[in-house]
Amino acid sequence: MLGFVAAVLFAIAFIINATDTSVDAVFAPMSLMLLGLAVLALHVAGVGTGWGSRSRSRR
Repeated sequence: MLGFVAAVLFAIAFIINATDTSVDAVFAPMSLMLLGLAVLALHVAGVGTGWGSRSRSRR
């Protein structure tokens, strides 16, 4: 799920950069790209995968 969020952030940053739209500093393409990289790093690290530390063992 975090991978999709990162892809959307990258797409928004690309569209803002390609259309040369003037936006606030928070929504600047560079800040959106860095936010997308942070979300992508969380995805690669395994955060939000749904796998918990609880394990069920069958006996």
